[in-house]
Amino acid sequence: MLSDVEAKELLSFLTLNTRPDLKGQATEYILGLSGNRDGCRYLQSKPDFLKALVTLTTDPSIAIVKDCYHSLINLSADETMHQPLVKDADFLPMLFKNLLDPEFMFSDRICTILTNLSRHVKTCKEVFKAMQEQEIGLTQIVEIFCTEGYNKQVSLHYLGPLLSNLTQLPETRHFILDRERCVVQRLLPYIQYEASTIRRGGVIGTLRNCCFDHAHHEWLLSDAVDILPFLLLPLAGPEELSDEENEGLPVDLQYLPEDKKREEDPDIRKMLIETMILLTATKVGRQFLKAKNTYVIMREFHNWEKEPHVAAACEKFIQISLNSFGHGLYKVSSVPQGCWPMLTPMLLTVVMLAGCPLGGGPFLIHMGNG
Repeated sequence: MLSDVEAKELLSFLTLNTRPDLKGQATEYILGLSGNRDGCRYLQSKPDFLKALVTLTTDPSIAIVKDCYHSLINLSADETMHQPLVKDADFLPMLFKNLLDPEFMFSDRICTILTNLSRHVKTCKEVFKAMQEQEIGLTQIVEIFCTEGYNKQVSLHYLGPLLSNLTQLPETRHFILDRERCVVQRLLPYIQYEASTIRRGGVIGTLRNCCFDHAHHEWLLSDAVDILPFLLLPLAGPEELSDEENEGLPVDLQYLPEDKKREEDPDIRKMLIETMILLTATKVGRQFLKAKNTYVIMREFHNWEKEPHVAAACEKFIQISLNSFGHGLYKVSSVPQGCWPMLTPMLLTVVMLAGCPLGGGPFLIHMGNG
């Protein structure tokens, strides 16, 4: 790592007034440091570098701002960096201010940073507190997420995992499950959002976390929300069922076409099943899922599924379905922590690591050189 003299010289280049070519070399060097654990630990001991990165996100050079945001993404992926980042008085307010700007070109990077910072409950609370202090409500976050083309320069898909992480907090779940706001109904269509696995996974993680609040199950399954067809349809395939089996299903699941395809991502399939398992935590929920012939869809799904961890979840659900009055319930007493870190280092090669659940479970996006 750098000596104290070298660190001081490097820091002198990380200012808005530095010559662009020198400043660019300095931010590239910091980006390289942020891409590995030792580099992150070093930068953790140098808070002035963190402040400089935050300051340079306002630089007139797009390339320099991009390097700064990518460095901050990498640093936010390291849990030991969370407190140094959120304690910077300017950091979170700057992120939220730019996120709300419909013309800001780095909003996707901001979503990624906020998602990383909100993975664990402690810093998730800090992120939520900063939202409130900036007078940014969950209403605005949901509105931006559900407004196609809010920011024409970016996709904002990573607001999905951010929302999922925020549902670790009871305040967020209370907001989403407020029956007057209709937030759940707005999110449900994104379960089949074909353009982005990240958005789909984030929404399903959000709904799964909300299903830990058992008091709302009857409402979620009622006609007011009708969550079950949204959860089942991605798991249904083209298999031919008998007339009797079809007629027992929700209308949207009846007589599906021969070209019907299932959800392609195994970890999203697993989260869908886990959400339905949570809905069996009450007697009303178990009876409802049994009455809607859910077992038939899951029987065919199990015959089709090749991923062991998804098949195991399906078997757990089928076991409960066949004994709707039994006591062997899959119940978790607390909402799981949020997503695993998303990394964005130097090159633009995207490597998706297999077997990494989206939404409430671990997932990693690593854009790097190997």
